[in-house]
Amino acid sequence: MRTDDFDYYLPEELIAQTPLQKRDSSKMLVLNKENGEIEHKHFNDVLDYLEEGDVLVLNDTKVIPARLLGVKEETNAVIEILMLKEENENVWECLSKPAKRIKIGTIVDFGNGKLKAECVGIGEEGIRKFKFIYTGIFYEILDELGEMPLPPYIHEKLNQKDRYQTVYAKNIGSAAAPTAGLHFTLELLDKIKEKNIKIEYVTLHVGLGTFRPVSVENVKEHKMHSEFYVMSEETANVLNEAKKNNNRIISIGTTSTRTLETIMNLYGEFKECSGWTDIFIYPGYEFKAIDALITNFHLPKSTLVMLVSALAGKENILNAYKVAVDEKYRFFSFGDCMFIK
Repeated sequence: MRTDDFDYYLPEELIAQTPLQKRDSSKMLVLNKENGEIEHKHFNDVLDYLEEGDVLVLNDTKVIPARLLGVKEETNAVIEILMLKEENENVWECLSKPAKRIKIGTIVDFGNGKLKAECVGIGEEGIRKFKFIYTGIFYEILDELGEMPLPPYIHEKLNQKDRYQTVYAKNIGSAAAPTAGLHFTLELLDKIKEKNIKIEYVTLHVGLGTFRPVSVENVKEHKMHSEFYVMSEETANVLNEAKKNNNRIISIGTTSTRTLETIMNLYGEFKECSGWTDIFIYPGYEFKAIDALITNFHLPKSTLVMLVSALAGKENILNAYKVAVDEKYRFFSFGDCMFIK
């Protein structure tokens, strides 16, 4: 299985640069994973595809305003840092630019001394470990000084930080948003609950791999990054009950999917747990946790195109992506979505 097998043609103008004014007005391509049939809808039609007894699983991670612009203390050279994950108290794994200017002991100043970062470790591919030095409450300082870590294919400035957060974001820790969830509004969530459809939450903090392309030819040689996940006892009980009653588990996004599949592979059931997952889902994988998936359109040759191909079949997915291009769907983080049922 080759990485190139998951390539597709995408005109650059279809990459969504800004979010739509109304979250739930995005287009939704509905794909039948069994026969490849396609319908064209909008996200606020999603209620028509949900049934009593279904359980929706959403990722309640919250994005850190993790992009920081500062200056090197000795030289005033401009340094950009992207915080990826907290290793231990106040020490973070970061991407830095330009990385070659950052040595052990280098101190970067943000906001005229409000926040400083000292390099305490050097890793591969531009990774640096920084110890953050500050007075006050760390996340309040970040809110003031940091910018949302938008993906590299988004070139427009985001005027409202909260548009790169889901409306239910709660647990701080992601370097990127779980973007399938961006389509939900609080009103739509209420309507879903009124239909006797359960809504449950897991947490998976989205990390470095979001920014890493697949660089090997043979898919099976790709190494996934690790991401931290949490499932509560309450959510586990609801999901086990759904399985017992043959009710559908509908995952919102690939991050929720990877969490649910990881737990099912480890324990054979859902249970209260937390840990690190580097699960890599590609065609040939047998899904044990989820029955359906709502997700955005993903980058060519990415692990996420491989994941949806595992669920719906590569031919069905690549055909749906071709149709989406022809129909001028908006792609990637701020784009439209697909309901694989």
